[in-house]
Amino acid sequence: MSRGDAYVGLMSGTSLDGISACVVRFGQGSGVRDEGPGMNVELLAFSVVEYSPEQRQRLHATMTGATAEEYCRLAFDLGEWLARAATAVVAESGVPRAEIRAIGSHGQTLWHDAPHSTWQVGESAVIAERAGIDVVSDFRVRDVAAGGQGAPLVPLADALLFSSGSEWRALQNIGGIGNVTIVPPGGRADAVRAFDTGPGVSVIDGVVRSLYPDQRFDRDGALARAGTPVESVVDELLRHPYFAAEPPKSTGRELFTPAYIEDLARQCRAAKPGCAGEDIVATATLLTARSIADAYRRFMPEPVTETLVSGGGAKNRTLVEWIARLVAPIRVRSFDDAFFDGEAKEAVAFALLAKRFLDGAPGNVPTATGARGPRILGKLTPAGATRPATEDER
Repeated sequence: MSRGDAYVGLMSGTSLDGISACVVRFGQGSGVRDEGPGMNVELLAFSVVEYSPEQRQRLHATMTGATAEEYCRLAFDLGEWLARAATAVVAESGVPRAEIRAIGSHGQTLWHDAPHSTWQVGESAVIAERAGIDVVSDFRVRDVAAGGQGAPLVPLADALLFSSGSEWRALQNIGGIGNVTIVPPGGRADAVRAFDTGPGVSVIDGVVRSLYPDQRFDRDGALARAGTPVESVVDELLRHPYFAAEPPKSTGRELFTPAYIEDLARQCRAAKPGCAGEDIVATATLLTARSIADAYRRFMPEPVTETLVSGGGAKNRTLVEWIARLVAPIRVRSFDDAFFDGEAKEAVAFALLAKRFLDGAPGNVPTATGARGPRILGKLTPAGATRPATEDER
């Protein structure tokens, strides 16, 4: 095992945009931090490897049902894609491979049925073989085995890396699914809470792709801005029991399915004669904005003064403006303005979880996931032909 102090983080999220890959160092004396007292992170390189249409279609099809052969082949092929992303970002960073202690790979969630089970793929043995670096992967399963939701897993990073020194802060990620971490001043992990707020951009993107086949997403929120949301449809969708359920809780594409997206469009057309495509996109956008604001109102008693928004949805200006209006007087600002490119945030979190695993430290936050207690998360796949020596053997 390398004794280096740099880590690679790999993340493929529910939006199926691509693989986020980063190289980072963690420490106490240098790196990026605005005013909080916790650990620093130095982002040495970051890239996003977009999935091809064929890759995206395979991933999506496998989530909705596949043969054993298709699952098997996807797991290994995704391992290849993740390995390429890892080796490319290491080359970009200029960090010698010997200085990379490990790769932390989230893989791709195919199914999440917490607290019963969760399933991520992206064969770690393939990554280790191709990259020549130890891999820590399969982070969610231990938390679920301990009675937790297995999600969100970014709260530890949010607390250690991105807390404020003086104020309660919310960190709102808007990927395919929305999740929020509520962090006290100083980032005390025992006071951190987190949960999935509901849809992020998955429903918006699904609507856009069904109505505008030449577009994958609503760039800058232009379609939503041109439309008028059908408020009654949003009211009806927010009556789903998930939104009223108390945290800890998590969700995913298992709820926000293609059928859910089709039903949203159908309800819009039924409620508003002459409903335009822009109106349906606006309705999906308001659903995400209101689900976030509603979650804050119901489940955020802490005196939060600001929320930092990250993820692909943070680039949808209409969505962010609507969120800001709905959660006022809480300030809303971009994670990018406080730290670094918010697209890198979750990859950085899984690099940190790899470090925590190798340090023998817990990676979950029980107040966020509902697990029975702190747990070391992940499984190690060594790059070498033999297992790494233990401390006693060294």
